[in-house]
Amino acid sequence: MSGKGAPELSVKNCGDLRVAVVAAQWHEKVMNGLVDGALRALTELGISEPTVLRVPGSFELPVVAKVLADRGYDAVVALGVVIRGGTPHFDYVCQGVTEGLTRVCVDTGVPVGFGVLTCDTEEQALDRAGLDGSSEDKGHEAVTAAVATAATLRTVAEPWRQQPGTDA
Repeated sequence: MSGKGAPELSVKNCGDLRVAVVAAQWHEKVMNGLVDGALRALTELGISEPTVLRVPGSFELPVVAKVLADRGYDAVVALGVVIRGGTPHFDYVCQGVTEGLTRVCVDTGVPVGFGVLTCDTEEQALDRAGLDGSSEDKGHEAVTAAVATAATLRTVAEPWRQQPGTDA
């Protein structure tokens, strides 16, 4: 979700969802802002006991998100930041993280909030980290998107289970 044109999501009755946040450790100031925004969003949604795990960097997010999804979490939020440098490393990490997190949610059916900043400069990352003076709060947005998606998935009937009043 980007700042301009972002939907206003209204999520209700989700306090019982099991949500995990997995966050990278690189770029401590940016990451602290993302985690704080994520925790603030969870509190606002009534989710009082999220699991919060830290991993070394953004590249490690998909494997931990997959394990959490497999262990019954209703939503996982992945937070990280990759800042462009002078080598193609940026491109490889961004592509790997994006493809890995996409695989997790598609393969498991568990929504993954994508709170991984892929920025050209540290200033851009700080502006999206939800800090005082930031124009965006991507940690908060990632939680809201993941929980809203988990709430939507709750409304989808499971066709293989017999519905009350049917002869299946």
